[in-house]
Amino acid sequence: MPATEPRIIIIGGGAAGYMAAISAKAHAPAAEVQLLEKSDKWLAKVRISGGGRCNVTHHCAEPRKLARHYPRGEAFLRKVFTTWGQPQAVAWFAQHGVALKTESDGRMFPTTDDSRTVMEALQNAARALGVVAQNQCPVTALERKAIKDGSAPWSLTTPSGKRTAHRVVVATGGSPKDAGLAWLGALGHEVVPAVPSLFTFNLPNDPVRELMGVVAPRVRLRIAGTGLESTGPLLITHWGLSGPAVLRLSAFGARALHDMGYVYTVQVDWLGELNEAAARERLMKQVSEHPKRQVVNAAAFELPSRLWSYLLHRASIPLEKPLGDLGKKHMDRLLDVLTNDRYNASGKTTFKEEFVTAGGIALHQVDPATLESRVAPGLHFAGEVLDIDGITGGFNFQAAWSTGWLAGHGAAKDL
Repeated sequence: MPATEPRIIIIGGGAAGYMAAISAKAHAPAAEVQLLEKSDKWLAKVRISGGGRCNVTHHCAEPRKLARHYPRGEAFLRKVFTTWGQPQAVAWFAQHGVALKTESDGRMFPTTDDSRTVMEALQNAARALGVVAQNQCPVTALERKAIKDGSAPWSLTTPSGKRTAHRVVVATGGSPKDAGLAWLGALGHEVVPAVPSLFTFNLPNDPVRELMGVVAPRVRLRIAGTGLESTGPLLITHWGLSGPAVLRLSAFGARALHDMGYVYTVQVDWLGELNEAAARERLMKQVSEHPKRQVVNAAAFELPSRLWSYLLHRASIPLEKPLGDLGKKHMDRLLDVLTNDRYNASGKTTFKEEFVTAGGIALHQVDPATLESRVAPGLHFAGEVLDIDGITGGFNFQAAWSTGWLAGHGAAKDL
């Protein structure tokens, strides 16, 4: 039977789905808005993000600059953020009782340092508007029928039976397997194959792993044989390399590293943006001023002492050797290790709970103003189901809030 009143169904109870449901009901108060979640948990990623603190967004507010933090979807998101971006998201949360604070690296968290603050704001807003939320309700089939009498054209199959809707928003998140989005491909959509993004580098049996917990403040990373590079802090772990520089490189190199079978050489410049000539000059100054000082106690570079000792060992320089006894051969070898160290990576490891995939619905088939499908009118998308992904730092949530809001608004428009 056709719906007796306008109905919008949002599939997926995560960050993007909740924001889409709130926006849809706010823009179409007379419509029935249903939010369906297949699992028994709402807002699962919000709950665990940032170690349970929820990295809501990033302080970067200018649309063009913000969009640069997305390896896939930059041009598309530039348009999205221009309409409803970071300032609007921050304002929305403030209006719903979530004050945010900015940390030194630009990440923004609730002042409570508790993800439940964010979850409650979203759930309370949806409840107050009258959104009908139902979990443990997977949608197993979605069909669109040609109806001319104003009835709901969309038919959804759920465990409790068929449901109809005038508009549908898909916010089911990324799928690690292409088969997970086959039902959307069947409606005529191009699905960009999924590959992992935001992962750390495995260095099997490499002795550098004995330095687990050591942080190099600013390094420059490159993948040998490619144009991929990244700068930032690096964390050594018990399995290899992690930290912002690695995660950024894994995100922007997601497809290239996948094509390489996750076997590649990582080139590490431990001095970051300090070039070899400047590094040599700084080291020579130490030699000149403190010729009798043991090289292990040299303070030419701002590196953790454990890492400095390890790099000296890699350069085959005895720790107790006086700086004044460093000949050209040792000096050259040390500078090579400092600026062009190499590690053989094999495999990958998911970064904590931040599982993100590159891939999803091809963006050229989606209108960035309304997030409506260009091939299936009345169907909208939000969040990671799109071929969009950002680096770590609150960017994936910002994309979820923005696409969710515009998808909900687009679904409500002219209903």
